[in-house]
Amino acid sequence: MRLVFLGPPGAGKGTQASRLAADHGLCQVSTGDILRQAVANGTPMGRKAREFMDAGRLVPDEVVIGIVRDKLAAPECAKGYILDGFPRTSGQARALDDILLDFSAPLDRVAAFVVDENSVVERLSGRRTCSACQAMFHVKFAPPKAGGQCDRCGGTLVQRDDDREEVIRKRLSVYAESTRPLLDYYRQQGLLTEVSAGGAVDVVYAAVKAAVGIR
Repeated sequence: MRLVFLGPPGAGKGTQASRLAADHGLCQVSTGDILRQAVANGTPMGRKAREFMDAGRLVPDEVVIGIVRDKLAAPECAKGYILDGFPRTSGQARALDDILLDFSAPLDRVAAFVVDENSVVERLSGRRTCSACQAMFHVKFAPPKAGGQCDRCGGTLVQRDDDREEVIRKRLSVYAESTRPLLDYYRQQGLLTEVSAGGAVDVVYAAVKAAVGIR
């Protein structure tokens, strides 16, 4: 099964994609994770990507399209995959269509996660990351036991630059302007199903499985 998960930052796409991939033997292709790793490694592509990510702007197409193509061609994606965070623009969607045409493997379904802006801001602005082991916490939903210290290694918890409220709202504005046209793009192809993503994780998971036709 070949799937795309769309939705604003903080809608829960990554959480649901990870669970669905684990339960059904699919490959989760998260361009966000790939780009963040490049940033952490300080590669030329990572340094370029960081400028856009820290400002809440979309990373340019040329940074991500080649990465996605290589990943989809990898053996771990042969049984199916979930694209999480790509495509983000109509141009990327057309590039993805070209890739899949070359592979003779079209998409099966596109799930669009729907959630209100204030919920997204609360989810993302409360996230804290361990500066040592990269473990994730949340000041409200998954607080650490010892204040600003990591439960796993004792490292200092920090707020990523792209998790600050002003950057989050900028990212949501960019999403509204640049990414939502994808809904029409995939709706016209008969691939789109909307998923209400504001509920509990298990409730959303059941809705995701129904949307993509998995029991």
